[in-house]
Amino acid sequence: MVRLIIQQAALPPGSIPGFSLRSTLQAFAAIVIAAAVVSCGAGSKSGHPASDAAARQAHEAYVAAINSNNLDSLMGMMTEDVVFLPPNEPALAGKAAVRPWGAEYLKAYRIHWDKTSLEFIVTGDWAIERYAYKSSETPKAGGPVVLDTGKGLNIYHHDADGKWRVARDAWNSDLPVPAK
Repeated sequence: MVRLIIQQAALPPGSIPGFSLRSTLQAFAAIVIAAAVVSCGAGSKSGHPASDAAARQAHEAYVAAINSNNLDSLMGMMTEDVVFLPPNEPALAGKAAVRPWGAEYLKAYRIHWDKTSLEFIVTGDWAIERYAYKSSETPKAGGPVVLDTGKGLNIYHHDADGKWRVARDAWNSDLPVPAK
């Protein structure tokens, strides 16, 4: 089928009744995308239930580190090259960039996050998680508790020391951006 499409794509436009070069290329692109999706789905399981369970445990460990309100515990759950993509802020790349952000956040708030894993795919030394969250941030200086709900993606990496850590964390709120 793919060979036929490629052969058809090489013919001058209009030389095959009912087919244009554009429609042929669109069909070819659809087949390539479908093949990629199928191959990704086939590789979505590591085939090692123990490693899958350990990777999934990283979700619980990360949530516990967040809720510990302890910067060192939180940073211990991240790879050296971690990338944070917080809502309405620039990306933070590397522990050296995330640490001051986390220090300010934990200095300002006592936090609690509930994260529900909606999808979790393990493939080799990588795991991808889609999650929903509810968070509460209690200002340490006083004031009303800040409540939020949203969604996010985590990418975990199985590091050389055998521990699963967060390599990427991107999240955003379901609530509208506050008016300035």
